[in-house]
Amino acid sequence: MKYYLGLDVGSVSTDIVVLDENENAVEKLYLKTAGKPINAVKSGLAEIKRRLGDINIQGVGTTGSGRQLAGVMVGADVTKNEITSHGVAALKINPDVKTIFEIGGQDSKIIIIRDGVIVDFAMNTVCAAGTGSFLDRQASRLNIPIEEFGDRALKSTTSVRIAGRCAVFAESDMIHKQQLGYSEEDIINGLCEALVRNYLNNVGKGKEILSPIIFQGGVAANKGMKKAFEQELGQEIYIPENHDVMGAIGAAIIAKSNASKKKSTSFYGFNMIDFDYKTRSFECSGCSNLCEVVEIYINDRVGARWGGRCGKWNQAAEKEKIEA
Repeated sequence: MKYYLGLDVGSVSTDIVVLDENENAVEKLYLKTAGKPINAVKSGLAEIKRRLGDINIQGVGTTGSGRQLAGVMVGADVTKNEITSHGVAALKINPDVKTIFEIGGQDSKIIIIRDGVIVDFAMNTVCAAGTGSFLDRQASRLNIPIEEFGDRALKSTTSVRIAGRCAVFAESDMIHKQQLGYSEEDIINGLCEALVRNYLNNVGKGKEILSPIIFQGGVAANKGMKKAFEQELGQEIYIPENHDVMGAIGAAIIAKSNASKKKSTSFYGFNMIDFDYKTRSFECSGCSNLCEVVEIYINDRVGARWGGRCGKWNQAAEKEKIEA
């Protein structure tokens, strides 16, 4: 049996998925990145090896904000941005999908698809009020496990409007509503509705939102958010089974497609768990751009460099790898 590996390395979570030849997810991991993406990738692959053994990986894809680093670490065959990866995974679930909502820990996205092609997208760039970290913070403040947030929201009986335009305002408004005596369930539901309004007014602003709509990302586990979206839009929202690792699934599907053309993989194998990785950066003084160049060493040999605008350091890294 051939398998394909997808890694989605973000600032909050590191997701790893193994697909079989039929693109079924045979294993998945959702790990906290905790500011240490190298450790997260190594421990994640160690756990995959423990669960599945030394399986026959025929292709590896990486995505997420840490996709370049992860790609160098594992010897990825393809490295794709999150928009493409999430779009590919959603199209696998429903080839007719027209709109994708994706809300993760630190960012949120909307992806517009027409006739199976991504034609537009947007991401939040200004405020945590539209992300999962905002809900995590409020759950912590209310001393309620985030896993219970959705069920508690569904028990709400009174509508409470909370200002969700800004994380700071939302928190102070929530405290005000607590002082007015509203129940936790009503306040939690109000937070979900505020986050949805924030998302649609900022991330989805100006976008034509058509059905079928797929909601993915970690926040999709929150039933209160699904209900709030459906009430606001008057349309059904579909949440896929593996909504929390769709980026990694998309990367693995792309890797599988690439493998059919490439006929071999660059994957280092599970031995990379024992490799020594070191990263550092320096400022290039070659011109007035003063680019910050990041370089990664694998077992004291240069693995890759990136960050320079002219490509000089990338090419130098390739040369060093050949000569090493």
